[in-house]
Amino acid sequence: MGKRSGRTKIALWLGGCFALGIAQGGSALGPRGTDSRELRDAVDMQIHLNPAQLFDQPAPRGLPSRIHPKLVRYYHERDMQPLWTAGDGPNPSAVILHEALAAAESHGLNPSDYYIGQIDRYWNAKDALSLARLELLLTLAITDFVSDMSGGRRRPREIDPELFPTARENDVDPVDLVQRCLACVDLKAFLEDQAPPFTQYRELRAKLAEYRALAAAGGWPQVRTGPVLKPGQNDPRIPEVRKRLAATGDCPAAGAVDDKAYDETLVAAVKDFQRRNGLVTDGLIGRATQAAMNVPAERRVRQIILNMESWRWVSRHPGDWYLVVNIPSFDLTAVNHDKVELTMPVIVGEEYNMTPVFSDSVRYVIFNPYWDVPLSIAQKEMLPKLQKDSSYLKKERIRLYEGRVEDAHEVDATAVDWSQVKPEDMTRYRLRQDTGPDNSLGTVGFIFPNAFNVYLHDTPAYTLFEQPKRTFSHGCIRVSRAQELAAYILGGTDKSWTVDRVRATIAEGKNQVVHLEASLPIFILYNTAVIDLESHELLFYEDVYGRDALLEKALF
Repeated sequence: MGKRSGRTKIALWLGGCFALGIAQGGSALGPRGTDSRELRDAVDMQIHLNPAQLFDQPAPRGLPSRIHPKLVRYYHERDMQPLWTAGDGPNPSAVILHEALAAAESHGLNPSDYYIGQIDRYWNAKDALSLARLELLLTLAITDFVSDMSGGRRRPREIDPELFPTARENDVDPVDLVQRCLACVDLKAFLEDQAPPFTQYRELRAKLAEYRALAAAGGWPQVRTGPVLKPGQNDPRIPEVRKRLAATGDCPAAGAVDDKAYDETLVAAVKDFQRRNGLVTDGLIGRATQAAMNVPAERRVRQIILNMESWRWVSRHPGDWYLVVNIPSFDLTAVNHDKVELTMPVIVGEEYNMTPVFSDSVRYVIFNPYWDVPLSIAQKEMLPKLQKDSSYLKKERIRLYEGRVEDAHEVDATAVDWSQVKPEDMTRYRLRQDTGPDNSLGTVGFIFPNAFNVYLHDTPAYTLFEQPKRTFSHGCIRVSRAQELAAYILGGTDKSWTVDRVRATIAEGKNQVVHLEASLPIFILYNTAVIDLESHELLFYEDVYGRDALLEKALF
C-alpha cells in the first residue's frame, strides 16, 4: 500500500504469464522474417506521426500528441518488426486482444476508448499502410486498456485530485507491458486478470449485465408520486407498485397485479425494497421510497459502473482479514476469507467535513484515550464558546496548555482574556480532554496513523446511531460497538480478549495502549452500489457526499 497510504498501486497481474526478456530480433508471436519489409517500413513511417493520423475519421478526444518515446525506441530495437500483425493480417494474439477490447463494455468501460471502431475498419486490410496503422492502434489500445482496467481511468484524478487521490496514481510502463504480453502463455487470462480481483467487483460485473438487460427491455414502470401509501390502504397506485417491484424481483410477478389493496405480502416486499435501497424499512411508501422506485434502470446501470471504477483504485493485496468502512451505508464490516464476521453501524463526517477515502492498517488500540482537540476545531468551534464563557473548557474537562509540545505548561483558561484572542492565535495553545466516558472519543480508540488524522473511536453520543443518515463527525469514524470491536481485533477469545476483559480494562480508568500482534488492514471506501456477501443481493445507497455525481461527470 505504498507507505501504507492505501493508494492504488498499479500491478500487472501475470495470471498464466511469466516474465521473459524479449531480445531485439525475437518475438513470441512468430520467428523473425515472417513480416514483410514493406510492412516494417510502413510501421517506421507511421510511428513518428501524430497518432491522430492513424485514423481515417476524426480522432477521439484525449489522444496523445505522440506515441510514447519508450514504444518508439522499442520498435526501433526490433527493426520495426510488428507485434500484432503480419503480411497477411492480424496474428492470433491480435485476435485475443481484439476480443478483450470488444468486451470492455462488460467491465463498465467504453470500447471506443480503445479505438475499436477504427481497429475494425483496418482489421481485414491487406495493404501495408493499413496494417501498420492497425499494428500501432493495437499497441496503443492494450496500453490504455490495461492502465484503465488495473488502475482506473485518468479523468477523475485530473478533475479533482483531492477528492479522487487514489484514482490512476501510476501509469503502466508501455514497454514492460508489451514484453509481458509477448511472453504470455495465456494472453486471454493475462488481460482478464487486469480487472480488480475482488468479490465485490466480480459480482458487480454480473449485476451490470443483469441491469443492462433490464434497461434494454424497457426498464421498469414508474410509480406516480403522491401522498404516503400506508399498509391496509386501497389506492390506484398500488398496482403500479406491484409491477415496479416485480421487475426487480422484490415482489412475485404472478398474482393479482391489479389489486389496489396494500396487503401484508406487498408490505413485506416494500420493506425488502427499502432495505436494499438504504431506506428506513417501515413499509410506508413515502417520498423517499417513491423516488427510489422511480430511479430509471439506465441510472442504476451507471451507478454500478461508477462503483466498479472505484474498485480499481483499491490496493490489490488486502490480505484475508481486514476491516471495511463504507461511508454511504454508514457501516463497518470485518471480513475474514470473504466471510463477514462482524458488522456494525458507524457515524461518518459531515458533508463539509467529509471522511476521506483511503486505506491503511490498524496498529494499536487505546483504552481511555485523551482527546487532543484538532487546531481547526479549537479555532472554529471552541474559541467562540470561550469568548462567551471562559469556564467552557473546565465544564468539558478540557485542559489548556501554553504551547503545542507534549510537556507544555498548563494554564488556567479562565485567566485568559479570550476576547483578545484571534483564531490564528490558537496555534499557541494545545487543548486536551481528560479520559472518561464523556470524552469525545469515548472509551476506546483504534489507531492507524495517517495524513488525514482520521481513526475509529467510541463515542458518548449513542443516540445518533438511531438516525438513518449518520453524517455527524468532523471526519473520524465513530463506531457503535467499540468494546466488541476492540475484543475482536485484539484476537477475541483465542487471545483471551473478551468483551468482559475490555470492559474491565476500561474500568481501570487508565490511559492504556495495546498493540496488535499484526497490523490489520482497513479500507475506508465510498460505494453506493454494494453486493451483500451473504445474500449476494445488490444494495444501493444515497450519494451522501456527491462523489458519484462528480465521478459521473468525469466518466460520461
